[in-house]
Formats: sequence, structure tokens, C-alpha cells
Amino acid sequence: MTPDRPILGIALMLGFCILAPLGDALAKMLGATIPLGQLILVRFAVQALLLIPLVVIYALPWRLSVRAWRLAVIRTVLHILGIGCMFTSLRFLPLADAIAIAFVMPFFMLLLGHFVLGEEVGIHRIGACAVGFIGTLLVIQPNFLAVGWIALLPVAVAIIFALFMLTTRQIAREVDPIALQAISGIIAMLILTPFLALSIWTDFTPLTLVQPNAWELKMLFAIGVLGTLAHLMMTWSLRFAPSATLAPMQYLEIPMATIVGFWLFSELPDRLAACGIALTVAAGIYVVLREQATARRLAQTAPPAV
Repeated sequence: MTPDRPILGIALMLGFCILAPLGDALAKMLGATIPLGQLILVRFAVQALLLIPLVVIYALPWRLSVRAWRLAVIRTVLHILGIGCMFTSLRFLPLADAIAIAFVMPFFMLLLGHFVLGEEVGIHRIGACAVGFIGTLLVIQPNFLAVGWIALLPVAVAIIFALFMLTTRQIAREVDPIALQAISGIIAMLILTPFLALSIWTDFTPLTLVQPNAWELKMLFAIGVLGTLAHLMMTWSLRFAPSATLAPMQYLEIPMATIVGFWLFSELPDRLAACGIALTVAAGIYVVLREQATARRLAQTAPPAV
């Protein structure tokens, strides 16, 4: 069992918030030419390709308990569904808008962490999440409903990834993060390959296979690398800090998505959205400062080592 180290957990979650929007942006670029199933399969295949050698080299434990295997399968299915919903929404929504809508997730995660896992949720964490949630609402443009039901997909992403993170929290303390991600890559490939094989007999566009050109191959590999590193950081963060602590930090992914969206797609938020982004950043910084103060206070009051 690994003791909680909230500052390290927050730092790792920040890394996730930086890398995840970059991977989403590349998926948005490729969404028009590469079918959804192929995008997701390559994403997990690269994850397995990168991490299996590390598991072998460092002799990381592969053996899992029956409970851990069950949770690993559930976690992988949730991961596939979440990525599928997000990649689909990115074909129709601006990057920042899609991620902003999905950021009701930390609110769901906070509630599930309290009511399902029994984690302590203090008034300061609730307040920070509430401020971040208000900021998220400001970021969402009122006219997003113009795209129809597709605009609801990021909400589905929020629910799925809240369950995904809580499942990760249940398994992260007993399984090495690298081994867990390698196993997830293998499980995802075993799940997805039969579905893509059906494309030979069906005309269901998301499950068809195409021949990528050289640039698309590079971008597909980059999506796998970014996704692997991002979710490895997220898994490590949940190993060191409870979900209630990390929930407000997730909001920092919104300003990162805004920067990436402007850089790659010339998408710039209006004044209302900018105010919302400022609120989310403020909420995240507040949590970091409070956790640092708490860690210092605990260090000062801890009994000396014998």
C-alpha cells in the first residue's frame, strides 16, 4: 500500500491535463479521414507496444488477483467508451468546448468519491469544485445545442471517466501503473480487434479500416504516445492522492485545451468563456496552495522518527 502524497498526486494530474488535450487535438485532426475504431485501436496498440517492454525489462508483476482482473477489464471498457465518445464529439465541436462540457466530470467524481468510496470531502474542496463548475458553465457557449445530440457526448464522457477514475483508484494501489497500462492496452486490443474484423462484412463506417498515409501514421503514433503518457500520469496521481483532492485539478485541462485549440485550429474563446477559464484556473491554484499548506502543517506536527 502506498501512502497518500497529495502534492505529488496533484503534480502528476497537472501533467495529464497538459498532455491529454494535445492527444485530443491530434485525434480531431485525423477524425475526418481515419475511422473511429481504427483511431482507438491504434491508440491502445501503441500503449501496449511502449509499455510491455518496460514491464519485461523491469520485471514488473503481471499477476493480478481475480478482483484486480475484473476491475482492469471494467476500467478498459470504460476507457474505450470514453475515448470513443470524446473522439466522436471532437469531429463536430471545437476542442475547448468539448472539453469544457466534459468538465462536469470532476463534479461527478467528487460525489461518487464521497458516496461510493467514503472519501472525506471538506468544505474547501466542495467550494473549489463549485467555483470550477461555475467556470465550466461560463466556458460553454449557449449555441452549442445547434449541433444536436452530438453536444451531449461530452456529458457522457464526463460520467464514463468519473467511473473510470474511481475504478482506477480502486486498483492503482495494488498494481504497478506501468503494468496496469500495459495490461489495459492488451485487453483493449482483444476487445476491439474482433469488432474491426467485422468491417469486412459490414459497411458501418466507424469500424472500417483505411490505409493511412505517412503523415497520418506519424499522427496516429503520436496520439498513442500522448495518450499513454497522459493516462499513466493520471494512474500515478490516483496512486498518491484521493479522487476528491484531484477533482478540482482536472479543471486546468480547459485552459490547456483553449491554448491548443487556438494554436492548431484558430479557436479563441469569447469574453464569457475567458472569465470561466479564469475561474477554473483560480480554483485549481487554490487547491494546490491549500494542499501545500496542509502538507507543511502535517510535517510540522508529525512525531520525530525513532
